[in-house]
Amino acid sequence: MATLYTEQTKNVTKTWVLMSAFFVIVIGIGWFFSIYYGSPDILYFFVIFSILMNVFSYWFSDKIVLKLAGAKEAKREEYFDLYTSVENLSITAGLPMPRVYVVEDRAPNAFATGRDKKHAVVCATTGLLAILDKTELEGVIAHELSHVGNRDMLLSTVVVVLVGFVTIAADVFRRNLFFGRRRDGEGGGGLFMLVGIILSILAPLFAILIQLAISRKREFLADASGALLTRYPEGLANALRKISEYSQPMAHQSSVIAHLYIADPKGSKLGKKITGLFATHPPVEERIKALVGEKI
Repeated sequence: MATLYTEQTKNVTKTWVLMSAFFVIVIGIGWFFSIYYGSPDILYFFVIFSILMNVFSYWFSDKIVLKLAGAKEAKREEYFDLYTSVENLSITAGLPMPRVYVVEDRAPNAFATGRDKKHAVVCATTGLLAILDKTELEGVIAHELSHVGNRDMLLSTVVVVLVGFVTIAADVFRRNLFFGRRRDGEGGGGLFMLVGIILSILAPLFAILIQLAISRKREFLADASGALLTRYPEGLANALRKISEYSQPMAHQSSVIAHLYIADPKGSKLGKKITGLFATHPPVEERIKALVGEKI
């Protein structure tokens, strides 16, 4: 069975591969633009921009996620149970104390983010705190700390920035193909436009599918690691049951960070309609069965 630290090296490797692939993709887009418009300066711009975006996505992805989630810092006095659960389980897991945040939302949910263990963030919604007892809350926090220990959040938060950029770049690319001015006399014409349209449609779709596949796999590992941390898998299983019973979506959500949450922020009813390749999370029934050997 997986332990809390099994996948650290693998996730760091995946992060560097992802960032390298992003560098190549952005330069490829820049090369395409430079050929299409007949200006090498465009390629130079994209090379510099890809380097800056990689640095930015690594250092500031947690701040971007917290902003998108609408999170605020949780004070120990106001959110005592949440704060002490994170504190105690961090000690048990041998992790530095993460920063603790909350989102004012009735939908029960939680996520972890940050580039490494020393800069980690654990965030829960007020709805989650309202419906879970102590053992259930500890189960959820252990799950999120497992993401920290496994370094899932480094991979996941970098994905947030890179997938978001690819989507925006593809949209700009399509607009320029139709409305931009191409330098006369350069070859390619209709063929370049056709290739550009195809790539601009497939690139964001492919990026999102990678994002979702990574998310589903990491949730199962975090469930198992969290159960090992608390030695009480029923706590997380019961928490997942309660979370799945709340069918309403989060009031403040972004599809870009949906894969970071412990449960689909779109709500259980809508989430169950989105299956297979486009699901951000594995079915709750399967997660509970993996934890305690039974379904909801």
